[in-house]
Amino acid sequence: MKQRASQDSGLAPHLALIAVQILFGTWPIFGKIVLRSMSTTNLMLCRLIGAAIVLALIQRHLRPLRSMPRRDLAWLTLCSIVGVVGNQFIYLKGLSLTTVINTTLLSTTIPAFTLLVSILLGHDHLSVRRVIGIALAASGVIYLINPFRADLSSHNMVGNLLVATSSLLYAVYIVISKDLFERYGALNVITWIFVVGSIITIPAGLYFFSSAQLQALPMTVWLTILFIVLFPTVGAYYLNAWALTKVTPSTVAIYIYMQPLFAFGVAPILLGEKWTWRTVIAATLIFSGVAIVTRRGRSQAVREISEHPDALAH
Repeated sequence: MKQRASQDSGLAPHLALIAVQILFGTWPIFGKIVLRSMSTTNLMLCRLIGAAIVLALIQRHLRPLRSMPRRDLAWLTLCSIVGVVGNQFIYLKGLSLTTVINTTLLSTTIPAFTLLVSILLGHDHLSVRRVIGIALAASGVIYLINPFRADLSSHNMVGNLLVATSSLLYAVYIVISKDLFERYGALNVITWIFVVGSIITIPAGLYFFSSAQLQALPMTVWLTILFIVLFPTVGAYYLNAWALTKVTPSTVAIYIYMQPLFAFGVAPILLGEKWTWRTVIAATLIFSGVAIVTRRGRSQAVREISEHPDALAH
């Protein structure tokens, strides 16, 4: 069942990561619509359980999950708790207690967290190029959203701390899931992660769903939930997982800086507004930072495996 980590296939993983940011960028917009009619907990459960069902129907090979070595199963469970269950629950709670601007600003900590964790676990190495690239892209996001508009009052402090914690959890997930994706395959692992996450949340799901007026929700809300499940969840998580088998965790993380660019740049265009010089300058800084970090596409781990293919034959 174990697979060799494939080499960086050039442009494909980077296009996938751009698509991931577009998909993830739509999630808060449609999530806000659903939260008008549903609690954060119920939305998180619908997203998690719905994605598990869709992925299981697509993948249909859950038997290897039962025969997985205990160490890998424990690691998979940790990935599910950190990257899906915990991350999503804390993020939604934080979003409900703070502003969108604060949330966007705090999300810029993910690449820095990812690089730190990745270095500690040996997936990446610290270099001046990476630090400059991350700092350059971060400056573009900060300039775009104007941190002086952030609300740092005590009223929003709990939400701010929750969003920051969510960013740290997602960074840890990006790094610790890489090995599983490379050895078992992106679709296999992302399916198992959501299935395990659903099993973990079943007790909470039964309690919260029993007290919710789900039958009273209009069809438009259910269609919006379906969109969230199929695109910002199944599509985004799978493409992110696949890209992670091709490039380093820090490369995957740096693309997160494009999310606010889409939110503040592309979305206003769709609403009939115009680009401003602030958007243009921010876009230049963000794309420059991404280009610096991704200039060497293949990760050190992938290079070592390609040079020593017998390393995975164990």
